[in-house]
Amino acid sequence: MRKSDNTIIWPVYFDVTKSKREGRRVPKNLAVISPKILEIKEAADKLGLQNNINPTAGYPKTPWLKMGMLSIEKNEPKEQIVLKIAVHLAKIKSQQVELQKHLHNYKK
Repeated sequence: MRKSDNTIIWPVYFDVTKSKREGRRVPKNLAVISPKILEIKEAADKLGLQNNINPTAGYPKTPWLKMGMLSIEKNEPKEQIVLKIAVHLAKIKSQQVELQKHLHNYKK
């Protein structure tokens, strides 16, 4: 597979705390707090996207932060892939929040 057949996805694309200038690629209403590369991989897997994870890669603007990256087989424009992942990532994060609330209430 040629390099141009893949698109690279970074966690910063989905981070609500980042500005567009800092690398966020989705609207704030689709962005999440502290997206993790494994959560992004889970969203890509749920979408049936062929992907490979590099957990030690550093985003070019902040190479000292090893946040990881996902290489996805490109079958549509990158922005469409990013938006689809964002929707699933938001669902994953909301499920995690609900689980944490439930566990917190259970411990009381």
